[in-house]
Amino acid sequence: MKHLISAGDLSRDDALLILDTAEELARVSERSIKKLPTLRGRTVVNLFFEDSTRTRISFEAAAKRLSADVINFSAKGSSVSKGESLKDTALTLEAMGADAVVIRHSASGAPHRLATWVRGSVVNAGDGTHEHPTQALLDAFSMRRRMGRLEGLKVAVVGDILHSRVARSNVLLLASLGAEVTLVAPPTLLPVAVENWPCLVSYDLDAVLPKSDVVMMLRVQLERQNAAFFPSAREYSRRYGLDRDRFAKLHDDAIVMHPGPMNRGMEISAEVADSPRSTIVEQVANGVTVRMAVLYLLLGGAIGGEVQ
Repeated sequence: MKHLISAGDLSRDDALLILDTAEELARVSERSIKKLPTLRGRTVVNLFFEDSTRTRISFEAAAKRLSADVINFSAKGSSVSKGESLKDTALTLEAMGADAVVIRHSASGAPHRLATWVRGSVVNAGDGTHEHPTQALLDAFSMRRRMGRLEGLKVAVVGDILHSRVARSNVLLLASLGAEVTLVAPPTLLPVAVENWPCLVSYDLDAVLPKSDVVMMLRVQLERQNAAFFPSAREYSRRYGLDRDRFAKLHDDAIVMHPGPMNRGMEISAEVADSPRSTIVEQVANGVTVRMAVLYLLLGGAIGGEVQ
């Protein structure tokens, strides 16, 4: 059985296969007719227990471009909100004959559990503060397209690392692809045992910026923060926000990324977010292509090599 649950499950070859497949599929997306018949007759279920317009629509577009049938299952207003368990939901999906289940859940580990209950492939679209592997893949794809390489790139990931599944997946994936990642955050927003992650850690954004090829700003996840992790939004922005002055410290070819949604004016200024060196809009388009590649490799199987 084949799943994509953690970026850490991907070998370097697996990851490159996904990125190269996405590159081929990107050419299809540039045609006037964007559909491929590859997954005709297959069923992909989007099982979202947490809101996420961007990721859900991206997976839906990816599956439809590959001609799969798509069932969108929002847990709000369903029997899940009446107390049905994840296992019962899984059995329902199994009875429907789902070939792939794309799951987003607030509990870390939910996709892993789901994979033990369904026969189809499980794709983790974000679980708690744990992982978001397809976001890391689309980020790597976006970096490679803009910078021409991943090997040796210096990538700074800045902000709310503690609550960020995007940061964890990016560190694991980029490390295996040969990039050098530095996490930049106040000490209160770094996870326990971060020293065991394959990356560097800094508290000083101004020192890291001139050495960085890619700066990835993370959203400050105010909704997950039930304690005061920093004195005020203004103080956070002053020390860790990417504004025009800080942007000027980057070298001329460096790019700025953000997984979205953005708090404009807090972790990133509107001017920086909208600059030509920002890849934020491309990341959304690339998300569809990369998710097509993941579904294609998990369900199409036409390309050799297994994505575990």
